[in-house]
Amino acid sequence: MYTSLRQIIESVLREPLKNEIYHTGKVETVSGKNYFLKTGDFSVAYQCEAHGLNELRKTNIFLLPEVISVGDNYILTQYIERGKIPTGFYRDFGRKLALLHKQVATSYGFYEDNYIGGNRQLNVAGGEEQNNWREFYFNKRLMYQYQLAEKKGYVSKALKNGFSEIGKKVDRLLNQVHESPSLLHGDLWSGNYLCNIQGEVVLIDPAVYYGHRETDLAMTKLFGGFPEGFYKAYQEEYPLAEGWQEREPLYKLYHVLNHLNLFGKSYLSEAEYLVSLL
Repeated sequence: MYTSLRQIIESVLREPLKNEIYHTGKVETVSGKNYFLKTGDFSVAYQCEAHGLNELRKTNIFLLPEVISVGDNYILTQYIERGKIPTGFYRDFGRKLALLHKQVATSYGFYEDNYIGGNRQLNVAGGEEQNNWREFYFNKRLMYQYQLAEKKGYVSKALKNGFSEIGKKVDRLLNQVHESPSLLHGDLWSGNYLCNIQGEVVLIDPAVYYGHRETDLAMTKLFGGFPEGFYKAYQEEYPLAEGWQEREPLYKLYHVLNHLNLFGKSYLSEAEYLVSLL
């Protein structure tokens, strides 16, 4: 038990880090208040997370944990107690995501780079990238992750051969995208939302930027996917443009390459497979 927020932060920061990117956990004060603390030697990432939560909060669509305090090596937020998922939860989730994606900007990216997991996510668009989704996605998402994988020695011959043609495939698939840049969670998998005790969806751990909304939906389909009611409700509120099924592997590829760079060659075969689908 701790008597102040300062004691909470100072106590946890004194603990030596192991191999994890973060230390995370619930902390409690003597008065009985609960908080969630994430800490680690990860510099500006915590500020970026706070900025992403604040960007999403402006829309008043989703519930998000309140940021209590943030520093160079920690972020302290409201603790969200988990509850049982009620009937209709995923339909409400899908509808709200569609409403979030209706919040648009005039250009792609974000005012700062942030992080997706432990890897930097490049958001600051330059030149044509600001208004051309093909240029933004190819340069800031696919090529950045591929070149990082090359540096780490994770690129196989199959992945290299497949990626050598990726530019032409991106041209074919993304030059037909004409939607305005949507506000995206950016890292929307099953570990980055929860159900509170009132049965409401709460988003956590965003990697916010403005981009093509299909990228958020593609991420939801990795690692098991969401229940069907989620996708039906989304389509009812904001139907996807023709060709979204063909673009989906391209959007999954960014996240799989990111996981390859984070966790190693256990994700290589999936990256090779996605490239082969394009």
